[in-house]
Order: sequence, then C-alpha cells, then structure tokens
Amino acid sequence: MSSSDMEDRAMQDDENARTGNQVQGAASFSKFMTVLQSIADAPRGLDIGQLTKSVPFPRGTVYRLVAALVAEQLVVHHREDGTYRLGPRLLQLAAKTWESSDLRTVAREFLVSLRDATDEVVHLAVPSSNRMVYIDKIEGSNTVQMKTSIGGQVELHSTSVGKAWLSGLSDDRLNEVLGQLTLRRHTEKTYTDPDRLRKELIKSRERGYAFDDEENEPDIRCVGSPIFDRSGEPVGAISVSMPVYRHDPERHAKIASLVFKTAKDITAKLAVII
Repeated sequence: MSSSDMEDRAMQDDENARTGNQVQGAASFSKFMTVLQSIADAPRGLDIGQLTKSVPFPRGTVYRLVAALVAEQLVVHHREDGTYRLGPRLLQLAAKTWESSDLRTVAREFLVSLRDATDEVVHLAVPSSNRMVYIDKIEGSNTVQMKTSIGGQVELHSTSVGKAWLSGLSDDRLNEVLGQLTLRRHTEKTYTDPDRLRKELIKSRERGYAFDDEENEPDIRCVGSPIFDRSGEPVGAISVSMPVYRHDPERHAKIASLVFKTAKDITAKLAVII
C-alpha cells in the first residue's frame, strides 16, 4: 500500500470513528464538496499546488478527487495557466435552481414588459464567484447575435450587468472586489485600468445605470441597472442589449430610463415578497 493510500485509510478511519453510523459514502461526498467549494471560492481558479494547500487532504487524494470532478464536467482544467475552475455541468445544474428562484420569478413579468417596450434582448443576471451568471434571457423580435445563454458566465468589468452590480456596492466592498479582478481586454474599448473603471462605476451609480459601449462584444451596446434586496445589497442586474446600428442618443435615453425604472420596480417587489 502506498503512503498516500495509507494516509487516506487513516483519515477515513478517523472520519468513521467521529461520524459513527453516518450514511455510507457521506465522507467521500464531503471530500468532493470541500474541493469543489475551494475551487468555487477562488475567482481566478487554483492550480493543483494551490488546491492541495487549501484542502486538508493528501496530494494523491486531491488528484483523484479533481480527476473525478473533471470527468463529470463539474470542474474544468484550463491548460493555459494550469488552473481548475467550475465546469459547465455545475452551471447547468445551478440554472435549474435559478429557473425557480424567487428573483427570477419576481422579475419575469417586468422583464417581459421591458422586452415589449424596447423589442430588444433583455437579460437578468446574478453575481457568482466574481462573475455574473445569466439566469434569464428574453429575446425581442429584432435579432441580435450575442454570445449569451442562460447559465452563461460573463465578467464584471466588461458588461453592463457586471458594471451595474459593481456600481451598487458600497465603496469598501467595491474596492475589495476590484482588487480581486483581472481586467481582461475583450475589445479595444474594454476598461483595463482599475482607476478608469472605478470612475466609470461611480458615474454609473450616480445616474442609476451602467453602459457597455462595445466593451464585451464588438458591435453590441448594453444598458444595465442593479437590483437590490431589502437591506440595500445588490443581488443582481438587468440589461437591454442592442446592435450599434440600432443605438442612437435618443434611443439610449429612452432605454436607459426604462431599464432604470424596471430595476427599481423589481427591487420594490422583492422588498415585499422576499
């Protein structure tokens, strides 16, 4: 028996002694969840060395747990930097929960009204591990070629939903989150300087909406506003997206006003229901 296996056996015996008549397999499941949670808590992912240091298991155990999670698509391995991050299957499972979430249920009628008023694509997104995850999307009759889908993740600094959510944070929390972000460039207009991004977020907070001017995708502009819970914490954001050729100053003002009002209406409804 290898030293790694002996360590695993000893740990298992200790765990069994502590848990007594625990459901069979619960200890192993707990190990998987510990590794998965550690990866989820790291916005930039973890390589195998960092992961081993973050969990109380031998390296051999961590390798086997990660390999099983990757095989089930709960975790993905990014070969360019060697990090492990949450995988598509986990997001698909989460999307099933979001479909019946209180926020999605409350927001739905307002999103439909916003779509009807603009005839453009409307999104609802929530924060997850320093990203935004789309939990609803309603298409307009005008087609827009966008790389978005329910369950899809987007970065905070380059999207209107992300910038809207950031703008709703307190100054201390905003500084904390910005310090954790990698401001990757997606287009020539993406904010990659923290100071410039912070100034833009302050403007967004003052006017009540954020604007994505082709910062995430070329030829696409979006307007987004944050949604708050009853304690005043931002819990998500909505947006309207359109191609550049359908965007002009007059339409921008109208859509920004509608997005801002819709977000306020959803916030008010949440305060009553949740």
